[in-house]
Amino acid sequence: MKINRYSIIILLVAAAPWAHAELPRPLDVVALDFEPSIDGDLVEWQGLKPYLISISPAIENDSKNRTGSIEVELRVGIQGDRLQVAARWPDDAPDTDFRPWQWRNNKYRRSKVRDDMFALRFAMAGDYNRSMIADADYVVDVWVWSAGRSNKIGKASDYKHTISLDWIENVAEYTTDSGNTVYIDRDKDEGNIGYRRIKPGKEKTASRLPSIEIDEPASGSIADVTAAGRWRDGHWELEMQRLLDTGHADDARLFAGLEILGQIAVFNKAGSKHKSISEPLLFRIAE
Repeated sequence: MKINRYSIIILLVAAAPWAHAELPRPLDVVALDFEPSIDGDLVEWQGLKPYLISISPAIENDSKNRTGSIEVELRVGIQGDRLQVAARWPDDAPDTDFRPWQWRNNKYRRSKVRDDMFALRFAMAGDYNRSMIADADYVVDVWVWSAGRSNKIGKASDYKHTISLDWIENVAEYTTDSGNTVYIDRDKDEGNIGYRRIKPGKEKTASRLPSIEIDEPASGSIADVTAAGRWRDGHWELEMQRLLDTGHADDARLFAGLEILGQIAVFNKAGSKHKSISEPLLFRIAE
């Protein structure tokens, strides 16, 4: 049997730090008999029973986590040469502003308001761990959909995250429970993200102004993931789509018959580590 880096990841499951508690939950990525329209309307998916994925705060007693413990309805499939993902989760309101400018004390200042987000990540290399702040070295491919940014351009932004106990220059540093320092490089994939931050003038034109505007069309590896979200009836509904094999070195290569570790996360008007996450999932792509 040919062993590649993805096979090695799966073989390491039994030795992973969380393996003594429970094995990753298997999710079958089935062949779809329809091609989803990526518009945030999940009506096409109703014939496919969703997996109910429990998520909970990544950090215990995190006062900045507004998601809490909820269930996400997750459907995954392949259609042609593309991975298709549909997710639905409860949220009491659509938060679609990302740090808008507010007029305070005779000048514009960035507010702390954040948009809702959903993230999906796949193992690429190393000893995968459920947490980013852990005594572990691994690399993941991360798709991040944001309600006030990437949703405006029909994309989920594509990243490669490197989590390492070895020093990495100019990246975020965190202390693990054991007292070690872990370095997290949230590197964007190559290309144009499709939107940019803007600054207002010095004169007041409105009490509140956006901080984001659509830029040149998203392109390159960072724009690999087509996505659209829609909020209705107290829930976000999200669809994402990507080529199984993009040909880009900063993306996880997916293919029929592959079993690959992954995870989902939901951010309710929060960023960084203030999210709710699933336990590791084992995506089993249909032959």
